[in-house]
Amino acid sequence: MSTHQPRLIDVHGQPAVHLRAPDGAQAIVLLHGAQVVSWVPAGGEERLYLSEASGFADGQAVRGGVPVIFPQFEQRGPLPRHGFARTRRWELQRTDTGRDDAIAVLRLCDDERTREQWPHAFGAELTVAVGGTRLDVELEVEHRGEADAPAFSFTAALHTYLRVREVEETRLEGLRGLRYHDNVRGSESVQDLYALSIDDEVDRIYFDATRPLQLQEPHRTLTIESQQFPDVVVWNPWQDKTARLADLPPLGFRRMLCVEAAAIGRPIVLAPGEQWWGRQTLVAG
Repeated sequence: MSTHQPRLIDVHGQPAVHLRAPDGAQAIVLLHGAQVVSWVPAGGEERLYLSEASGFADGQAVRGGVPVIFPQFEQRGPLPRHGFARTRRWELQRTDTGRDDAIAVLRLCDDERTREQWPHAFGAELTVAVGGTRLDVELEVEHRGEADAPAFSFTAALHTYLRVREVEETRLEGLRGLRYHDNVRGSESVQDLYALSIDDEVDRIYFDATRPLQLQEPHRTLTIESQQFPDVVVWNPWQDKTARLADLPPLGFRRMLCVEAAAIGRPIVLAPGEQWWGRQTLVAG
């Protein structure tokens, strides 16, 4: 038996599973929202940003890590902003430590509370795998309704907060030529620069972003890949908006950049019995 079996720990009063691969790579996943709040590659340093000002109360969103956005992105629909998955307690289905990685699987199913907001029978499963320099987060959604139930549609994202040393010294490569919606300016445009630099508030949805991305910093890189998440959200609130966010410290915006695997432009539609999955992979360099 491995000496690094996953174990439950307490994180600010919330139960969480601590994953540690045999090579020393680690991740921490809250049961609250199935939210990854820490990732340390083997021999490396923390690569996810978690706000020290965040609350961890039941029913409250946690600022940082990898919030699971489902079944609605932002306010693009009638549900509460970003849906309900990130503020609900998920069930830990299983954990395992293999020769190369450690894995946790968490599950959320519809109940009376979710059906009051979104009247569909669903199962959502999040699988987190950590090992070496790699973190994989996969979301799977199943329509669990009866055969004669109507199809449902949803949007989703893995709202990944990447920890950076200084956001103004980062460059995000791989978006050139892509159409995007700029939420700050309320306009549509096409990325014409080879790399995106951050020197002001940015809130963009890039559509059909199927190429791997590279987050470049002095002396280190991060490769960001996704499967079956066709869109990418890039977000940093910058100084003025940060001042209006009670759960983000005044200089927090300098230490983070959200690069989110997402399905927004074309909502996912599932008939009874159908499933969908999407994955984001981070590789530290």
